[in-house]
Amino acid sequence: MERHPLEPFLPEGAQTLMLGSFPPSRKRWCMDFFYPNFTNDMWRIMGIVFHNDKNHFVDVEHKTFRREAIIDFLQQEGIALYDTATAVVRTKNTASDKDLEVVEPTDLDALLRQLPHCRNVVVTGQKACDLFTAHFRMQQPRVGTSEPFTFEGRPMLLWRMPSSSRAYPMKVEQKAEYYRKLIVDKLTS
Repeated sequence: MERHPLEPFLPEGAQTLMLGSFPPSRKRWCMDFFYPNFTNDMWRIMGIVFHNDKNHFVDVEHKTFRREAIIDFLQQEGIALYDTATAVVRTKNTASDKDLEVVEPTDLDALLRQLPHCRNVVVTGQKACDLFTAHFRMQQPRVGTSEPFTFEGRPMLLWRMPSSSRAYPMKVEQKAEYYRKLIVDKLTS
């Protein structure tokens, strides 16, 4: 069994919580933070959406991400990060969601209680969506759309975004358009 190696990233006043499933094994990390695999496109997507530059958060020469710039960006934008599983077994020793057996799901209620200003939850993959919607007994949104739910009297939206994994069959620029519509058109209005 493997326990989650990171603490939730919960900037004060965060209005958005992004949830993945579980980090890849440490040997695949290029930095000590969320979405650490250099082949994962999350930080390229954010670079495109916020700076029109897919390498804005990428240190191309050293094949890593600019961790401090990412943290500053997330704090400024009020975006919290964590995952929907806190303990897993890798059935085939890969980073793929389909090879993750969730032993302990994240206590989503406790996580949301730590984010009193949060009104939007973004899931970044199918397993994250499955775990979240099962917990809240709600309908799954289609990719690029949202479904309303209520948490302890707080009206919220669950957004389903395309996976940032390269295994997801979509170009990074297309993925960024989904995120741009969510972030620019919905979360900032």
